[in-house]
Amino acid sequence: MMKEVLTAKEVVNTEKAPAAIGPYVQAIKSNGFLFISGQLGFDVANGNVIPETVEEQAAMSLKNLDAIMAEAGTSKKNVVKTTIFLTDMNDFARVNEVYGEYFGEDKPARSCVAVAALPKDGKVEIECIVALA
Repeated sequence: MMKEVLTAKEVVNTEKAPAAIGPYVQAIKSNGFLFISGQLGFDVANGNVIPETVEEQAAMSLKNLDAIMAEAGTSKKNVVKTTIFLTDMNDFARVNEVYGEYFGEDKPARSCVAVAALPKDGKVEIECIVALA
């Protein structure tokens, strides 16, 4: 017996997070999940990557994820998986501290990978998958 696969999807966008800088959207709701595209440490107020520290960029990336989740009617308590992209693995401990404070006791599954570069010379990018109630 073949199981029916749902394919409906809904685009989620908010002006409270940076607009996509390429041929993609901020997030997609589909089959009970919210798939959020990677968020750099952009400050929506001025559109620039926060250049000072990787901690500030990580915090802003998480703030941008929050804004997209809020637009979709959910929150970080429902995040089931994240992926962190770092341009320098030496930043892992500092990003991990910001990340740990953000999630507290509601820790999702996670991957962290080093990449050669990120758009706009970002130091960190975070994406996530959220289970919708």
